[in-house]
Amino acid sequence: MSNKTIINTPLAPAPIGPYSQAIMVNNMLFASGQIAIDPTNGNIVDKSIEEETHQVMKNIKAILDEAKMSFDDVVKTSIFLSDMDFFSKVNDTYGKYFNGNYPSRETIAVKTLPKNVNVEISITAIKS
Repeated sequence: MSNKTIINTPLAPAPIGPYSQAIMVNNMLFASGQIAIDPTNGNIVDKSIEEETHQVMKNIKAILDEAKMSFDDVVKTSIFLSDMDFFSKVNDTYGKYFNGNYPSRETIAVKTLPKNVNVEISITAIKS
């Protein structure tokens, strides 16, 4: 039988709907999509697509830290973009958070994201 634990940290933005930041089931972490909300003040970080992506990755790191995991444990990511023209800049920023141990991934352009941000990223991680 699985052991389901809600993962929640004040170092990542509080959910803006009826969902959890992440759920741990046994040794697997399923993190909800993160957008560029600064958890210290609730503001969107959107001066540039690079800064927006950094904030998203910082929010993901906070969730991973709370689960006692790291980016090395991430096996799958989903990136949602408001425009595929952002792909290369998001890709470059995103890649800085991994040490060559890259997860599988898809990148999808969508019509609109929550709070009209440009990037949202969700992850699945496995604790070894």
